[in-house]
Parts: sequence; C-alpha cells; structure tokens
Amino acid sequence: MRTLCASTLIGEFFVIGFAGLVAMKSDDLSNTTVWTVCGIGMLLSVLLCGMITRPGGTALGWALQVALVASGFVVPMMFILGLVFGGLWWASVHYGRKIDEAKARWAAQAATEAPAGG
Repeated sequence: MRTLCASTLIGEFFVIGFAGLVAMKSDDLSNTTVWTVCGIGMLLSVLLCGMITRPGGTALGWALQVALVASGFVVPMMFILGLVFGGLWWASVHYGRKIDEAKARWAAQAATEAPAGG
C-alpha cells in the first residue's frame, strides 16, 4: 500500500505546486497567502508518504483529497484534478491493501513450505 499511496501523494505535490502558480494570477489573493496554503499542502503530501502505514495516515490522506477538491473554488480546474486524485487515492488504498494481504499470504505459505533446517 505504501508504494501506491506514496506515488499518488508525490503526484499531488506537483499538482498543488502548479495550482499555486495558477492561483498567483488571482487579484483576490496575495502571493503570501497562495504560497502559505500551497506550501502546507505540498509539505503535507510529502510527509504523508512516510506516515501512510501509521495510525491515521490514511485518514490524513483523505483529508488532503478533500482539500484538493475544495481548492477548486480558487482554481476551478482543481475540482476535476481533485476528483481524479481522490479516485487514485481510493485505488491506491484499496488495491494496496489487497496487495499487502496477498504478500502476507505468500510469505506465510513460503514459511510453511520451507524444509525444516538440516
């Protein structure tokens, strides 16, 4: 699960940065505000890469997905990109867990089939 989720989060890192560049063109927001919000989002996406398997890591990832969709109120294209990354996040968590379960079964099976020392 960790590899799939981390890949999604790194993709989001770049999307958040590019959204910040687009948001800078808004006359309603200062550059300081844009880069403070984007910087926090980018930092969170990188930190979550190491926290995915810890308690609450997946929930924080979902919170980031909601924030990404909500950023569409500033950069409308982010509604679409947020939904796309939300789908990728769901797939990463769902299929990542299935892969982890399969690996655990294979490891258990290999351990039982291994010949006794000798």
